Amino acid sequence: MQRFVVGRVSQEKHFLQWRRSLSQLVQNKAPLQENDLLLPKMPPFDYSPPPYNGPSAADILQKRKQYLSPSIFCFYNQPVNIVDGKMQYLFDEKGRRYLDAFGGIATVNCGHCHPDVVDVIVKQINRLQHSTVLYLNHAIADFAEALASKMPGDLKVVFFTNSGTEANELAMMMARLYTGCNDIISLRNAYHGNAAGTMGATAQRVWKFNVVQTGVHHAINPDPYRGMFGSDGEKYARDVQDLIDFGTSGHVAGFISEAIQGVGGIVELAPGYLPAVYSSIKKAGGLFIADEVQSGFARTGSHFWGFESQGVVPDIVTMAKGIGNGIPLGAVVTTPEIAEVLTHRNYFNTFGGNPVCTTAGHAVLKVIEKEKLQENAYVVGSYLKERLLSLKDKYEIIGDVRGRGLMLGVEVVTDRKLKTPANVEILHIMDQMKEMGVLVGKGGFYGNVFRITPPLCFTKEDADFFVDVMDYAMSKM
Repeated sequence: MQRFVVGRVSQEKHFLQWRRSLSQLVQNKAPLQENDLLLPKMPPFDYSPPPYNGPSAADILQKRKQYLSPSIFCFYNQPVNIVDGKMQYLFDEKGRRYLDAFGGIATVNCGHCHPDVVDVIVKQINRLQHSTVLYLNHAIADFAEALASKMPGDLKVVFFTNSGTEANELAMMMARLYTGCNDIISLRNAYHGNAAGTMGATAQRVWKFNVVQTGVHHAINPDPYRGMFGSDGEKYARDVQDLIDFGTSGHVAGFISEAIQGVGGIVELAPGYLPAVYSSIKKAGGLFIADEVQSGFARTGSHFWGFESQGVVPDIVTMAKGIGNGIPLGAVVTTPEIAEVLTHRNYFNTFGGNPVCTTAGHAVLKVIEKEKLQENAYVVGSYLKERLLSLKDKYEIIGDVRGRGLMLGVEVVTDRKLKTPANVEILHIMDQMKEMGVLVGKGGFYGNVFRITPPLCFTKEDADFFVDVMDYAMSKM
């Protein structure tokens, strides 16, 4: 049994309450039968994993309880033991195939164990696993050049990190150093990481500990579904100007935001919001930090970077997750002028720019281009969204379908008018979908949003199977 609620003193109490609620919900529900002719059929796939002879799920779970932090939790009533992966599919210890609609939290953009990415990793690790950026190696320079070519404007200087949290920490520090100001404006419902500075920028209580967090102001979230101004981005943007006028000296270090809030429940910012906010921030002398950790690298389909959908060019862009297809890698990209602030003292990252990681990152860019994954994310994502919208017409439990490309969210509610979160029901649906071979994420402030962020090689057949499985699970509620 795993803890489901994290970051609160009453973790175990909430978890037991959830288990009791879930048990009551599934009482008298007929179990799924594999021979049920009505069950959706998974698309064929020409791959069989080698036999697995390792520890069982029960053994691993016991060892996790004994040796890993109790803050680590699992999805599902019976956690799945994933031992193999190929493209958009994962396999458990018994060789059962699952359609991966979560992509390792919007990370495995090219597909699990993509041969082009694996090949360059193996070749590089056989030649040189690690040296240091204090020596020359072509891998880091080649990837930085390729990454800069994907950026607009004068964004062409790269600093490599190991994660999105590190990237956002560095970006916020650079903004403060460059402007000489401390105040940073973030959004409510945002998630930017779990270190000292990024936890301050994060604005959901479940991800924040009671430690000192200063210098960050949280603006009203431009949420088209739950927000007070609907889809009017300019009205939300006025709150940023108010924060500058009444909460700061009139000068700020910067503004940080995701184009689509991932952990926050796939919330796409209201149209016109970022241009209006950028105008206010620029007048206050601040920099614009675009957090592309989840929405970057072609995931939104319509653009390579999420911020491009709002027609803005940031001063600093942070990225991770999809950058390495699962390899620990992150980056901060900025202008030459802003990058100079790091030369005022020594700033160093032992593993940032590691040759294996940067070789993998370069391969990811090549695969995205060669296999037209951005186009696929747009075509398949648009098709999937339309199918989900048709499901919304069928089931009252679906309150909203949102997002773009292959970064989609389905918010479930028990009352559409009141938008009451269906945070117990979503767990039951997830478990039922897992039993039918689909793995999907969840998030949002209330924990009631399906996060659909599959590998970008997802097909229309996969989309059909996903929606059919969700349809079947909801029909049995």
